[in-house]
Amino acid sequence: MAKRDYYDVLGVGKEASADEIKKAYRTKAKELHPDRNADNPDAESQFKEVNEAYDALKDPEKKAAYDRFGHAAFDGGMGGGPRPGGGFQGQGDFASAFSDVFDDLFGDFMGGRGGAGGRQRATRGSDLRYNLRISLEEAFSGAQKTINVPGSVACGECNGTGSEGGAEPATCPTCSGMGKVRAQQGFFTVERTCPTCSGLGQIVKNPCKACGGAGRMEKERALSVNIPAGVETGTRIRLAGEGEAGLRGGPSGDLYIFIEVKDHPIFLRDSQNLYCRVPVPMTSAAMGGDIEVPTIDGGRSRVKIPAGSQTGKQMRLRGKGMPALRGAGSGDMFIELAVETPVNLTAKQKELLKEFDRLSEDNNPESSNFFSKVKSFWDGMKG
Repeated sequence: MAKRDYYDVLGVGKEASADEIKKAYRTKAKELHPDRNADNPDAESQFKEVNEAYDALKDPEKKAAYDRFGHAAFDGGMGGGPRPGGGFQGQGDFASAFSDVFDDLFGDFMGGRGGAGGRQRATRGSDLRYNLRISLEEAFSGAQKTINVPGSVACGECNGTGSEGGAEPATCPTCSGMGKVRAQQGFFTVERTCPTCSGLGQIVKNPCKACGGAGRMEKERALSVNIPAGVETGTRIRLAGEGEAGLRGGPSGDLYIFIEVKDHPIFLRDSQNLYCRVPVPMTSAAMGGDIEVPTIDGGRSRVKIPAGSQTGKQMRLRGKGMPALRGAGSGDMFIELAVETPVNLTAKQKELLKEFDRLSEDNNPESSNFFSKVKSFWDGMKG
């Protein structure tokens, strides 16, 4: 039986580009794969025919020869096309064809078949996390902190290569630098990480004595960290390249610093606003007056207390809060009054307070209103 034209097999014209040929091949290979056509006895031969056509047309030299001489270009086993007698010879050839199909169908997703561009020559170092506690004052003004970070650094003896004297590692002879090896299992080709180089694609013939061939060593480093003004608990600062050193010259990971702002004995923070609870004497709350309150920048602000102020009254100091992180402006500071009742009274003070109480029947509007409501409640219950 005469062979079909390779272009007809793939369903493309002679003017088709390499991408169009590859796309047509993928479509046909998926359509005719034996695993999807168990009830079609001709599926395997058609599948082989598609692979044979693609094998000839994907190579520019073979395609040019086929365009000029047709199937006669491959008679006698020329090139990489079908062998004498046509088709594939035995199970090994079919497995090889399936391996090619697998690579073409899934190579882009799995990272390709390797080669120089896909070899994993070095491993990136791990990222590190460091928890840093700072005071509210440091969060307000910003700070420069020095931290000690334990981790690995590039070996200075071999410059991170892992080889004695800094020599470049050699290509792994087992996987030829691909980092993976293949094993034939029936119709399938199984790909595994190379056991010799552990997937690196390279081996160190003369390991560095200082680092044992790893290219990195454990060492604690002192780093200077700039804390910007306005940070709060949960703020993350990234220091690129300050994480674990890469394996055998690979790039270093990153260091992530997580900020925790400690509680303050005077101020309570809510985003950019600050709250300060200030106790005031009963007399000052009753008659009014001025008090001095602290501010987060270390200064003082004078606040006027209105006469008759009650516990819980708030007053705002605009712009006296925390600065915005990477922005303009600042929050506000809120003063909350806590009217303080005097304790440990002397006999004279008690006498004066009793006299004051006798004269204060009309000076407590809130309590008068409350007890008026209580009386109405009790009268209602009786009714």
